[in-house]
Amino acid sequence: MTTDEYPVIDGRQFRNVLGQFCTGITVITTFDADSAPIGFACQSFAALSLDPPLVLFCPTKTSRSWAAIEQSGRFCVNVLAEEQQQLCARFGSREPDKFAETNWHTSELELPLLDDALATIQCKVDSVVDGGDHYIVIGRVLALSESTSSGRPLLFYRGQYTAIEPDKTVPAPWRHDLEHFLTTTTLDTWL
Repeated sequence: MTTDEYPVIDGRQFRNVLGQFCTGITVITTFDADSAPIGFACQSFAALSLDPPLVLFCPTKTSRSWAAIEQSGRFCVNVLAEEQQQLCARFGSREPDKFAETNWHTSELELPLLDDALATIQCKVDSVVDGGDHYIVIGRVLALSESTSSGRPLLFYRGQYTAIEPDKTVPAPWRHDLEHFLTTTTLDTWL
């Protein structure tokens, strides 16, 4: 197929269909050339490789935060907890100083880390691939940390925040029975 032969996809339908996929929310941070912390809310984050340890995220090509990350060559992924909706909204806005009134600190690798994040993943930019109106940024993991709290992740689904239901984080009550059945089969057992 040539580019002219591809079907036209309605942008609103594209967003609605992809909204059926639940994602976690992160804030990607770095320091700009003036040593000011900068960051943005990002849903397009994923683990990529265990060996070597790689992650990826996809900023828009016009992102000021991406420009700072590209210049510094390093970034931190801050995984947000479900009670951090306001923090997410702040980092998803055009607010000029998103770090004002935000609890954060500078890591041993000289990156801004959000204090109450569920996890932080500090990286160096390994490679960048063109992805349409976004870039696909692959980061080499340099350091990891996770919260000692038992918090849960902030999720985004169908255009709004959502969370894991409390009773959905424990195994189903019938799971033990199923495991027992599957591990204790006898000659008279049939499936």
